[in-house]
Amino acid sequence: MSMVCPSCGQETPEGFPRCANCGVALAGEAPTTREERKVVTCLFCDLVGFTARAERMDPEDVRRLLQPYHARLRSELERFGGTVEKFIGDAVMAVFGAPVAHEDDPERAVRAALAIRDALAEEGELEVRIGITTGEALIALGARPEAGEGMASGDVVNTAARLQAAAPIGSILVDDTTYHATQRTIEHRETPSVDAKGKTLPIQVWEALRARSRVGVERVGGAALVGREQELTLLRETLARVLRERRPQLVTLVGVPGIGKSRLVYELFQTIESGDFGIVFWRRGGSLPYGEGVTFWALSEMVKAQAGILESDNSEQAGAKLHEAVERYLTDPTEASWVERHLRPLAGLEAEEPSAGDRRGEAFA
Repeated sequence: MSMVCPSCGQETPEGFPRCANCGVALAGEAPTTREERKVVTCLFCDLVGFTARAERMDPEDVRRLLQPYHARLRSELERFGGTVEKFIGDAVMAVFGAPVAHEDDPERAVRAALAIRDALAEEGELEVRIGITTGEALIALGARPEAGEGMASGDVVNTAARLQAAAPIGSILVDDTTYHATQRTIEHRETPSVDAKGKTLPIQVWEALRARSRVGVERVGGAALVGREQELTLLRETLARVLRERRPQLVTLVGVPGIGKSRLVYELFQTIESGDFGIVFWRRGGSLPYGEGVTFWALSEMVKAQAGILESDNSEQAGAKLHEAVERYLTDPTEASWVERHLRPLAGLEAEEPSAGDRRGEAFA
């Protein structure tokens, strides 16, 4: 007789208290599952009409259709920092904020949903309904989602499933908490409340439409700035040196969340807007904390803002706006052509020359 290790699967002769391969205890009480309450964002996604479609298909054809769909969903969800808890046929549940939490988990979840919706819409073969909710859940810290073990439980999970079931075809419904956490970065449309099964009151929901451009500086607080005169003076002196010497400077603000980094940046730009430094063109950009190919994201946002390029613009519209913006500031045709050619990749456009977008040393000299 032998015992199978629950951890590594190795067989160990009966009578041994521990696995001969990994040392895990084989007898005694099962280890207590460590649990923790966390605020997470749950996402449910389901294919529209797939059950009826699968009824007429061979099981192998169903699997052949679902495999690339599952792979695409997992790729997008994990790209934005989510954890795929389970696939159930054509449905998927993902959690943002566990086991690793981020300050913008609701935004990550909505952006992942938008990416999934748009990717499937481009392919034209499949459509989805998506529901997203944010709230407190009980998280099993040692759970292994890849092994089919549930990680999150609570009302937030059930509500996300209800919103997904109520969502119109090709749409993304989010609850009130998710909406308020993402309203500055995601464009929404208010929709009728959802009467969900098992809920005492209707659920107030919004439909997530598209991501907003991350441009501009938001007003940060209304109280007077206190105790930051030295730091603000340093920023202003650095800006004055840039204007005087015509050379760029790099300033790094480091501090714990809530200490006032964004407020300092806001106050600096208020100084610029007041005209104390003359006419200064400035733009704000931010690098995304997730995804791939985001090295020059901040520069890309600044170029798009200066040219007035919107997220909804197609390549032709974006190219025309970039061309017009460059000609507005540069009168020399040769110089304008050179600058436009090197700014195209930053505006999300294909480079006119295959190697133009890779000449980083030349472009940013």
